[in-house]
Amino acid sequence: MKKRTSNPESGEAPASVGDPFPGDRQFVVALHRGLEILRCFKPSDTALGNQELAQRTGLPRATVSRLTYTLSKVGYLVYLEDSGKYRMGIPVLGLGFACLSGVKIPETAQPYMQKLAEEAGNGALIALGGRDRFSMTYLACARSSGMVSLQLNVGSRISLARSGMGRAYIAGLPKDDRADLMEAIKERSEPKQWPALRDGIEDAIDQVQSRGFYLNLGEWQKEVYSVGVPLKPLQNHMPLMAFNCGGPSYLLPKERLEEELGPKLVMLSETVAAAGQRL
Repeated sequence: MKKRTSNPESGEAPASVGDPFPGDRQFVVALHRGLEILRCFKPSDTALGNQELAQRTGLPRATVSRLTYTLSKVGYLVYLEDSGKYRMGIPVLGLGFACLSGVKIPETAQPYMQKLAEEAGNGALIALGGRDRFSMTYLACARSSGMVSLQLNVGSRISLARSGMGRAYIAGLPKDDRADLMEAIKERSEPKQWPALRDGIEDAIDQVQSRGFYLNLGEWQKEVYSVGVPLKPLQNHMPLMAFNCGGPSYLLPKERLEEELGPKLVMLSETVAAAGQRL
């Protein structure tokens, strides 16, 4: 198998596409690999070729070719004759909406998020995200009517280990689950980078425990400041999620995030949690 390559969107390496559960005879490796092909597509991608997909997954190109052929035959990928590449098919969108319809929180949170976005003004993006392995995926977004904000939308993925949203999510996990995830992040990190990454996550845990939110000052992207707050599971079947308010540092300085928007994001999380109990 080829060496794993880094994921430019999340800042993390993709998971191995080998057999993650060796010895489990019920686990279908071929199905797992096909789903990993679909995972490679990001909102910023218009189309991907077999070579690009092989680089992103670490699979041999011949294997990728068979998988993309099969996925195109059943409509999950569409083959583009002029470029020899593939784009996502409509059935994938159906799966996404089916997922969102089963998780009512984004719909419940949207009006509260929009209200906070209008209060925050130009430059602020309010987002709700859930974890997808070593990334956070945006499930809902709200922004003010201003012209400047981060160009992220529903479906965008950001780093779990480096972003304000991701670190707030980690801080919201039960202690044992957090320890397991930290170990997994360590295994995927460069040894020289891990101490600083660990310290940043531990700082986020301390901040969330002491004041309810985590302030991220350019650790995900240099010129982006953000504040993150975990949204604890509202029902036993609901996953942990996290809110984030972020934008360009010149529009969202540290003092405003710390003194105004951080506390407001905590209130937003509490309001949505209370509303979610009635779902």
